[in-house]
Amino acid sequence: MATETGTIRSVDGRGLRVALVYPNRYHVGMSNLGFQTVYEQINRLDGAVCERAFLPEPVDTNAPKITTLENDAPLAGFDVIAFSISYENDYPNVLSILEQAGLPLQSSRRGKLHPLVVAGGVACLLNPEALSAFIDCFLLGESESLLPAFFDCLRENGHAAGGDKKHLLSALARDVAGVYVPALYRPRYRQDGTLAAFEPLKDAPATVERSVAKTLSRFTTCSTIVTPHTTFGDTYLVEVGRGCPHGCRFCSAGFIFRPPRFRSADQLREAIGAGSSVAQKIGLVGAAVSDLPEIKKLCAQALAEGLHLSFSSLRADALDADFIEVLRSSGVKTATIAPDAGSERMRRVINKGITEDDVLRAAQMLVESGIPNIKLYFMIGLPTETAADVEAIVDLVKKIKHVFLRASRARKRIGEITISLNCFVPKPFTPFQWVAMDTTASLKSKIKTVKNGLRKIPNVRLHADVPRWGHIQCLLSRGDRRTAEILQLAHQLQGNWPQTLKQTPVNSDFYVLRERSIDELLPWDFIDNGIDKSFLAQEYNRALDGRTSPPCPADDSCSLCGVCRHTSP
Repeated sequence: MATETGTIRSVDGRGLRVALVYPNRYHVGMSNLGFQTVYEQINRLDGAVCERAFLPEPVDTNAPKITTLENDAPLAGFDVIAFSISYENDYPNVLSILEQAGLPLQSSRRGKLHPLVVAGGVACLLNPEALSAFIDCFLLGESESLLPAFFDCLRENGHAAGGDKKHLLSALARDVAGVYVPALYRPRYRQDGTLAAFEPLKDAPATVERSVAKTLSRFTTCSTIVTPHTTFGDTYLVEVGRGCPHGCRFCSAGFIFRPPRFRSADQLREAIGAGSSVAQKIGLVGAAVSDLPEIKKLCAQALAEGLHLSFSSLRADALDADFIEVLRSSGVKTATIAPDAGSERMRRVINKGITEDDVLRAAQMLVESGIPNIKLYFMIGLPTETAADVEAIVDLVKKIKHVFLRASRARKRIGEITISLNCFVPKPFTPFQWVAMDTTASLKSKIKTVKNGLRKIPNVRLHADVPRWGHIQCLLSRGDRRTAEILQLAHQLQGNWPQTLKQTPVNSDFYVLRERSIDELLPWDFIDNGIDKSFLAQEYNRALDGRTSPPCPADDSCSLCGVCRHTSP
């Protein structure tokens, strides 16, 4: 903590004590703006004190108990242990942390003398079922609207005094929108293994409605703590908006955060001003930064004040001279472009909305401006993908390299092109939630095709996903409660997944390699994200036909996907 700026140290030991846990290493957790935001929000609440904990570094794994960063306090002594989970592949770490904290893994084996164990984050909002046996309750939705009501309910039901946990969980499920208590629901399965029903017990609601902040104007989401020991170094992060209008069919952010919401330029200007007092570099965060109204004006002002800027994402079709000047003036040496697919056909299938010309133009402008290196993101294993589509990745990279060389010669310096080749994992609440994931053998073959095609091209480097980890992510992302058995077995076998999948009686291929029917009841259907399932099915069919769809208009009068119809007063 000696290198941190902004650490919150509470001297008041009264009230609810919360251990906020990121189930990965410190540098990963502190790079996550959502984790930092929840830390600040809980500490701002009356009667609550929040400390942080992380997966211990490898050198610390023999420590007898996991403790918090602020006061070296054992997790078992807190009133609440709250996991912030962004990625499914961190699920095994949740079990490791609970065990190292000296707590029973199963929620059913923890009583009123144990902390309440809760979890939230994007991964949980998509589908929490793989963790349902280990978590007392999930907070599904956005923390700005969820946390105040959640902690009010805890205090009203005397949780800090060791009140009755069953009574507390019933009250949370009944009274707080966005709280999901797995013990209050019973799944029933058909003979073929598919879900027949998901039945609420007692007073639990039939569906759990995500909690959402209708407007972001009342909340500023930015770094609470700045430290060099993160992915971004000494960068002050500012969230410019939430959600994305473009509706890429593989991406959950374009659907679960509908409609996209942006903060005002004045609000962001104030946040950037606050950040400039602790850092010279400001990171603008959001799934659609380039769609922010007045973004160029905001950037120009920040540059005029001597600040450096970085962006979490910029679309190739949005890159122009103004944006590129911001990158160049901020000392950016590597710019990122995400074509995602090599062929125009595949980009129509995924509704990417950019063309090959957009990509080539962006690459040329970047290199001509003096930014020497380019990173390209592609996916393999997408629905309807053919061998020609995989070869098209190689062809597009070669075209980019040609543009790259031509633009670099004038500057007498040739940089590098880095390819990030990722395995497509179908996600809940997207139009591709029904599709079967590609097999490991097929994905390996496609990676080999791209590697061989690029092998002899100088200054091009390829980093490819490990297909096995993509399959595990898919299993945990689309599984029902039975996948909790697989997760616990993997924990018992110390993360040996090949052995786990051999020993488990649960068939992992049922969740990973099986195509679902449109009318199948899915394990995450009990979550109400506002989007009509029929809209996702319509988008799926448009994808199969290679038809694109327009961006989300974020208009209250629109009823196309159902979100605005459900949220309008």
